[in-house]
Amino acid sequence: MDRLQSMRVFAKVVEQGSFARAGMALEMSNAVVTRHVADLEQHLGTRLLNRTTRKLSLTETGNGYLDRVRQILADIDEADAAASEAACKATGTLRLYCHPNFGQSQLAHMLPRFAAAHPGLVLDVTLADRTVDLVEDGYDAGIFIGVQKVDGNMIVRPLGSSTVILTASPDYVRRRGAPLAPKALSDHDCLNHSFDQMRHHAWRVQCNGKEIRVPIVSKMISNSNEVLRQAALAGMGIMLRTSYTLGDDLSTGKLVQLLPEYCTGRLEVLLVYPSRKLVSAKVRAFVDFMTQAFPDPAADPWLSAL
Repeated sequence: MDRLQSMRVFAKVVEQGSFARAGMALEMSNAVVTRHVADLEQHLGTRLLNRTTRKLSLTETGNGYLDRVRQILADIDEADAAASEAACKATGTLRLYCHPNFGQSQLAHMLPRFAAAHPGLVLDVTLADRTVDLVEDGYDAGIFIGVQKVDGNMIVRPLGSSTVILTASPDYVRRRGAPLAPKALSDHDCLNHSFDQMRHHAWRVQCNGKEIRVPIVSKMISNSNEVLRQAALAGMGIMLRTSYTLGDDLSTGKLVQLLPEYCTGRLEVLLVYPSRKLVSAKVRAFVDFMTQAFPDPAADPWLSAL
């Protein structure tokens, strides 16, 4: 028989003072109650109860064992209660992974609202420009960008589709003019990210349904989006950036979009979390928060808001 159940039966027999009353309280037959106590004694190799026709009494060993059993059962009940509460209420630590670009430009501004709505949560947020295994690395959820590989066992919910746009400062446009066609980019100073696929000094643009590679002159190359952004704001050249990384630069006129009729690419922003039948309340709260913030996963909310 289940030892934990036998412990509960033993404690109930002592509490009720008889096998029969314990059986009634536990909705068990007298024979089953007796069997549980006997199995427990056999497992321990010692007698726990002295039995007479009129009363039960604890042996010295049984008395000491009862104290430990009551503590064990109390700890288990407390653990069960805590787990049940956690399943219904967002508490504890929520470990999140996020791609740095999205984390710095978007998630950092959103998390204070989420934290205010769930004061029982501690947020542990990691930004890393690498592919992670959410389960192996101990994360509850993550936000990935479309170029990142996602484990097929994960639940994936698109949040939005970010457009890759060409942009420059108004000052640069006044000095150098705006390119009127993709091939005109070759005559401009460009601010280039040092991704391997972009270091070849050519940008890909969809033109009349075909992708063309436009040779460019790199005025600056960096692996930092913020360095390139500051250079663009200072009028150093034209930058190729995802819409979600620009913040309010477009809406405030600090930067202007160039060649908007041409497509330079789109990247999906994905909410990812482990595939489980029972999703914890803290993960469910975060999923609900993010999906409410991005109601149309096919849209680009960062450009449509302009």
